[in-house]
Amino acid sequence: MKSLKNANLTEYSKKLRKEMTKEERHLWYDFLKTLPVTVHRQKVLGPYIADFFCAEAKLVIELDGSQHYSDDGIHADQERDAFFKEAGITVVRYTNLDINRNFNGVCGDIWERVMNKK
Repeated sequence: MKSLKNANLTEYSKKLRKEMTKEERHLWYDFLKTLPVTVHRQKVLGPYIADFFCAEAKLVIELDGSQHYSDDGIHADQERDAFFKEAGITVVRYTNLDINRNFNGVCGDIWERVMNKK
């Protein structure tokens, strides 16, 4: 298994934490931050930065904007997901639209995934 540490991305991940999208802020402040497990924002994992990561549940939570639906974005996401799968980490993806239109449903899905892995 490849190492999940990558000091080269640390500064960029700090920048991303300061510049979270509206949907990332909403999910973080209104739900993830209140969970009874630790969830990290913009967590460096190998060559990638996960939007959110719960080590206890081995779960990466990604919020996808429109760039993820181009051919390049789809291919890049497949590579990321394969890397995480090899490391024993599950990836769940929600669209920004999911956050805006079905926030409670997204939170319920994440809750089930986190609590069932504890």
